[in-house]
Amino acid sequence: MRNLAEIVFEGIEEKEEYKKIIDKVYERCFKEERLYDYEIYISIIITNEEYIKRVNSEYRNIDEVTDVLSFPMFEPSEIDEVKKRKEALGDVIICIPRVENQAKEYGHSFEREFAYMLVHGFYHLMGYDHMNEEDKEKMRAKEENILRNIGFERVEN
Repeated sequence: MRNLAEIVFEGIEEKEEYKKIIDKVYERCFKEERLYDYEIYISIIITNEEYIKRVNSEYRNIDEVTDVLSFPMFEPSEIDEVKKRKEALGDVIICIPRVENQAKEYGHSFEREFAYMLVHGFYHLMGYDHMNEEDKEKMRAKEENILRNIGFERVEN
């Protein structure tokens, strides 16, 4: 398996469990989107509430904590060109305390919620969004397909 993510832990304990889930999720995402054979990767920051709030405020002018932020480096139309270089698709920042709280709130495991945040961030980097219902349905279908294929399908309560 090749290295698909450059992982930085910022203000949070580094855990092997996080790395294993990141590898599992991104291996499936890259294969599904036919990116696996190229030298592109994702830069990911695993962090706390203070850090993600600061980034959200600085880059989005939103002074709030969020679960995941994605900063694509390219437009979707540029991804074929990016495949020719060793380059990051973009940055995904995930707030672990928020993931823990949401897992409890939604009644599923931390691993499932973390995997969802990783997939969600990945598809934002690929140019997908959820600002309107049609786009949201396309993005959710892709996310659920990945999660189902790696054993983290949604369990209805």
